[in-house]
Formats: sequence, structure tokens, C-alpha cells
Amino acid sequence: MPLYHSLGSIPPKRHTQFRKPDGSLYAEELVSTEGFSSLYSLVYHAYPPTIVKTLGEPYSVEPKIAREKHLKHTSLIGFNVQPEDDYLQSRKPVLVNSDLHISLAAPRQSMTDYFYKNSQADEVVFIHEGTGTLKTGFGNIKFQYGDYLVIPRGTIYQMEFDGTANRLFIIESFSPIRPPKRYRNQYGQLMEHSPYCERDIKRPADLKTYDEHGDFKILIKKQGLIYPYIYGTHPFDFIGWDGFHYPWALSIHDFEPITGRLHQPPPVHQTFEGNNFVICSFVPRKFDYHPLSIPAPYNHSNVDSDEVLYYVDGDFMSRKSVVKGQITLHPGGIPHGPHPGSVEKSIGKESTDELAVMIDPFRPLMLTEDAIKIEDENYYKSWQY
Repeated sequence: MPLYHSLGSIPPKRHTQFRKPDGSLYAEELVSTEGFSSLYSLVYHAYPPTIVKTLGEPYSVEPKIAREKHLKHTSLIGFNVQPEDDYLQSRKPVLVNSDLHISLAAPRQSMTDYFYKNSQADEVVFIHEGTGTLKTGFGNIKFQYGDYLVIPRGTIYQMEFDGTANRLFIIESFSPIRPPKRYRNQYGQLMEHSPYCERDIKRPADLKTYDEHGDFKILIKKQGLIYPYIYGTHPFDFIGWDGFHYPWALSIHDFEPITGRLHQPPPVHQTFEGNNFVICSFVPRKFDYHPLSIPAPYNHSNVDSDEVLYYVDGDFMSRKSVVKGQITLHPGGIPHGPHPGSVEKSIGKESTDELAVMIDPFRPLMLTEDAIKIEDENYYKSWQY
């Protein structure tokens, strides 16, 4: 998020001597994106972030593709993904392409014996069920139902859950995740027409410096492999930091819907953007107020993008038999629209309580073996009268 933030102790000038009480130097680290050309933060460690004791054998977590090419409206019953204890093992990639991976997860336990770093992608973790704390060296972020956790690549983190019933919808982006450009002015400030503003952003807080030596297991993901590292000092040894590169959160409940006299197109729901895809939030809102308006969405022919909807909560007037955690994939190349009877039924309704996350990728998505296991094979027939 392009918003300056600082926690802990930092020197008056960057790249200058910054000493501990015993006279030794703190270790400065520049965490930068796109080389030195985009967002960055300066971090001050109790110890250099380079003290590696051992490196284990990498192992693959690359998604296994089951259906590379397809032209079929598809539905996945996400809550059929069975809970697992471990956070990383619970993550099941279901829809993937070269720009992003979409995964479902139902972890039962907090990360206590290892840390995780995704070095190949920014992560957006949507909290469908559960509460807890995202713990990083930058500080902590409390999370709850409806939160988007935006974790920039290269951030070492732990997920601490308050209970065992957790459901996550995870997007890995191989390009930076940002608020849409049209919502920001030339200085990066969110503009008046934006559906959320800086007051809605949750930033890291409660910075605690872990000045510890030992064996600290960090699992680092790069190019589809997990590399097990053992570091000699605690990765959350930040004494202070400042900059524009850090994890942050936004609640879907703080997204303010844009409405009009007639049905508004999906871009009004856009929340984030990456390269070749957008993420949108469908939230409770008033329906269109033209006297002859039709609240149900019109049929839409996807010419150059797929459409993914992740159903979170509420009643969707354009769909039959929608359940929480369901994913629908409408591939580019064929039209989709409201189910039979939904258009007439929607007329006269004044509002909706629907809650969903939508992703529009501009490269075709492939289905994984984990997706096939939870597929409703007859979904494509659901438009029959």
C-alpha cells in the first residue's frame, strides 16, 4: 500500500551509523520492489538477516494440472476441502495461470514451529472463517471474518489462529498487488470517488523485537519449491523500520459500494489489481433505482477474460443453490448470466445482502487435481429451464 508508515526505533538519517546500547551496530536492510524503482522499506535488525545455519532439500508444491484447456462453466464446492492441522499443507491450489494462483485452505493450527516466506508472489489472504493475528517482523495485524490480508512477497510471517475452525481464500500474485490506479491521485492518495480510503487500512502495530539466537526454521517458497532454511537468529528481530513496503489489511465490510439508477458493471466493485487480473468485492448494497431497472445482472459474453466468483455469504438473486465457499469459474469465450427465473424475480427488489470476492484474470485459468476433487460436474447444466 503506498502509504508511509514507521514503527520502532530508526536513525535520523538512512544509511548512517545506528548503534545498540553496547556500541555494536544494528544491521540495516533495504527491502525493495522492482529493483530500486518502486516501493521499499528500510529495516533495522538486531542481527544481520543473512545468518543461515543449514539449508535442507527443497520439495515441490507446484500445482498439479488436471485440466489445462477447457470451455466449461465450472463450480467448486470450497468447503469440501477438508481441514488439516498445518497451515501450508492445508493450502490447496485450485485455479492457476502464469499470473496468479488461487487456493483454498482450512488450517486447524497456528504456525508455531516454523515461519513462512513467499519469495515468488504477493499474497492476498481472505479470511472467510476464523480470527487471529498475522505476525511479522513489521509488527502484528489482528484479523477477522471479511479481512483481506495483503502480504508482499519476501515477508516472513506466521499465522496465529484463535481457534481451529478457519477457512481461507488465498490469491498468490506474481505481480505487485495494489489499489486500482483510477482510485489514486498522482501522489498515491486514494481519491474521493474511491470505495475505500486510508482510514480503512489496517497497518502493522505492536512491534516486538525478538533478540534471540537459536535454530529458527523458515520455509521459503520460490519457483514452486519450498526451501527449508534454518536461521541462527529470530527473523522478527526488527528494532524499527520505515517505508512503504509492508503487510496491510482491508475489511470487505469497509468497502463502500458504488450504485446507480441502472445496473452497474463489475469494475465498480474493483478492490485490488495485479498484472492481467483484478480483484473485486461484492457487498450488501441498494439496488438500482430507475423505475424500470432490472437488478439482476445482464447476460455477459466473456470475450477476453475468465470470471471467478467466491461466494462468502448472503443471498445471490442471480444464482440458484449457492453455498458458502463455492467457487464458480465462467471461462472466456462463452456467455454466462443469471439463472432461469432470476431476472423476473429480481424486479422490484431494493437491496441485496450478498458478499463475494470476484477475480477476473485475462489469461485462461487451469484446474488442478485438487479442484477436480471438489467439482460439481453438473453445474454447466444449471441454466436449463
